Amino acid sequence: MRYIDMQTNPRRAQFEYFQSFANPYASVTVPCDITPLKDRRPFFLTFLYCAIQAANAIPELRRRIVDGRVVEFDNCISSHTVALPDETYCYCELDCSMPFEEFLPYAMAKVEQAKTHPSMDDVEPERLFFVTSFPWASFTGIHLPTTQPADSNVRITFGKAYEQDGKYLLPTDLTVHHALADGVHIAKFFQKFEENCRNLR
Repeated sequence: MRYIDMQTNPRRAQFEYFQSFANPYASVTVPCDITPLKDRRPFFLTFLYCAIQAANAIPELRRRIVDGRVVEFDNCISSHTVALPDETYCYCELDCSMPFEEFLPYAMAKVEQAKTHPSMDDVEPERLFFVTSFPWASFTGIHLPTTQPADSNVRITFGKAYEQDGKYLLPTDLTVHHALADGVHIAKFFQKFEENCRNLR
């Protein structure tokens, strides 16, 4: 990881401005084209991998505010919700930096481990992408709970995929701390996510 000097950063004014907001988050929901993944299994872990790889490709999404300073991590990991039989859930942290063929068996084992020993504790919270899924319905927007004071973690939320005009679309929401990222960075994420879905082998 490295520290970013915001005094010399081009986004200094935006950084200082949005830190004063009670709700400093920007959120955009896009129906992402994941058609090439429609028949891939396990479905969730496959598109999760593509999304986290996309988020990690954008430096601004790897940045966090820690003790008033901006830290950029070399690689962030996902912490996604895992459904439990009693209709509650736990968290499962995954490193998506490895090749996909190595990721799948590793991720499936981690999910089973999370179900056996459910926990909502985060080992290294600042380094996480917070990921959740709402697979029961498609949505065009979503409002997420956030901490007080505001944390700076990126949040990714997936809805129920659906078919439209010959495409398989996945409602995907990206929520960022506006002091660290803008619309251009959000757009880059969605572009990279769809690109990763097209190119996954």
